[in-house]
Amino acid sequence: MSPPPVHRRQPTPPPTERRAVTRRRGGMLWNALLMALRASTRRIRDVRAAVGVFVLVGATLAVVNTWLFAWVASRVRHGRTQAFDDAVLRYVGAHRVPLLENAMLEITFLGTGTVVLMIAFVAALFLWLTRHRYSAALLVAATVGAVVLNNVLKQFFDRPRPQIITWGTHALTTSFPSGHAMSAAVVYTTIAYLAARLQQRHRARVVTMSLAALLVLLVSASRVYLGVHYPSDVLAGTVVGLAWAGFCMATLEAVQLWARRNAPQVLEDEAEPEHD
Repeated sequence: MSPPPVHRRQPTPPPTERRAVTRRRGGMLWNALLMALRASTRRIRDVRAAVGVFVLVGATLAVVNTWLFAWVASRVRHGRTQAFDDAVLRYVGAHRVPLLENAMLEITFLGTGTVVLMIAFVAALFLWLTRHRYSAALLVAATVGAVVLNNVLKQFFDRPRPQIITWGTHALTTSFPSGHAMSAAVVYTTIAYLAARLQQRHRARVVTMSLAALLVLLVSASRVYLGVHYPSDVLAGTVVGLAWAGFCMATLEAVQLWARRNAPQVLEDEAEPEHD
């Protein structure tokens, strides 16, 4: 009868070998994680390239400001802003200064339909002649669209002009939303955006956009100071103008992104400047 088999215990590897095995396993896991991270990073870059950062920014601006305009318009239609509007106009009427009124008269003309149309068409002509044709088309479409949209909104809401203080200028149409504020927000913001796309320095872009914002603010303030609009009118005109401008910006970026993918050489002249 043969003796039973003897199960011998495998010798325990020395600590050095155990550490080596652990490092190899950890290294394999780390490499797998790195590969997954790199793949996800490439995916994120592809998604961002496909969607476009400017498309997202423009679309967000359009959605947020459209919601804000709807909120203001609802409160205006239900008379919830009237007490505040009247109080602001009474305060302005009691503190008007002739010198400042003359300055506001000059500033408010920068928001009239004729002036903004001429500025937009001159800027569009410059863009067209410098082979930025998509940008020129965007500017013209944004300006004309703003004029049409404002007339439609005025007809729909049909809010009478304020009669609290003596007007400092003439006004022919209804009050809500302010056409001057809307036109200024669309045209000057769009021109600043197109100019910033051509500028190479970040500081120059910030200055350009800041000047546009200041100009929109001054035009909007002039309408209240001259007594032809309620504060809610200019607020609504500004936000709906920014919503329309954001939509047009997102459309331009989407069109250019599509064109670059299908015919890259077509848009070489409109390539975005390199960052600092």
